[in-house]
Amino acid sequence: MKKQLLALTIAAMAFGGAMAEPYDTLAKIKSKGEVTMGVRDSSGALAYTIGDNKYVGFHTEMTRVILADIQKQLGLPTLKINEQLVTSQNRVPLIQNHTVDIECGSTTNNATRAKDVDFAVNTYIEQVRIAVKANSGINSIKDLNDKTVVTTTGTTSVQLLRKNQRASGIDFKEVMGKDHADSFLLLESGRADAFVMDGQILAGNIAKSKSPADFKIVGEPLSTEPIACMLPKDDPAFKKAVDDSIKRQIADGSLAKLYDKWFMQPIPPTNTKVGLPMSDATKAAWASPNNKPMEEFKQ
Repeated sequence: MKKQLLALTIAAMAFGGAMAEPYDTLAKIKSKGEVTMGVRDSSGALAYTIGDNKYVGFHTEMTRVILADIQKQLGLPTLKINEQLVTSQNRVPLIQNHTVDIECGSTTNNATRAKDVDFAVNTYIEQVRIAVKANSGINSIKDLNDKTVVTTTGTTSVQLLRKNQRASGIDFKEVMGKDHADSFLLLESGRADAFVMDGQILAGNIAKSKSPADFKIVGEPLSTEPIACMLPKDDPAFKKAVDDSIKRQIADGSLAKLYDKWFMQPIPPTNTKVGLPMSDATKAAWASPNNKPMEEFKQ
């Protein structure tokens, strides 16, 4: 019995040691000659689809540059990039099980998620806001009393609204969209009075709508959230390669050009401008690249 227990203990220790081994995404990419990036279909100008499985946006294009830099680093003559559509619900698990190697959509870098995944340096600093129809009469949080508020499944926006001190005594009905496009459709169709979400996601969906002038973004910012690329946990070499590419893009000005392209110029499919100049918070994040989680930002 003692020998059996000893054997089981040794096996368990060996298994635990194997589980503790860091994952090597760069080795996998080099071996297979391919990589999988997680893409989003309605995350505003950061990441969205224009149909026919074509994914575009500021973070989508930035990711392709990151992967081109990694291809050079690994000395690969070619690199096949697979695009895997992810949602707010499955994005973390797909990184955890290595189905997706890198996800650069609209994911908030926070302490809870950092237990399961790693984050590259922050590349966009977001503020959660409220989108309504322009003729709704809603101009602030206090106007949401007895209204229907939509947000997207797997996000934390309504929780932030409920915790906001200005929402004290406000009673509203909460509904959930399956993704950002579905949430906006609930607002557009009148099934919801307000859509609470990241400001750029709201602005991007408004810009892509049939009649952008019918909507407006109102109210006080509910939170400040750093947005960053999600990476596999405990893979320092891959994280360094991603971070180095982002820092290079910041330093040579190419990331600023991408920002201007996607936020200040007409974008497909409607050739409408989102019209969101780079915030001071995003400028500060670029000036001193870091992956501080949301909890370290003043709310």
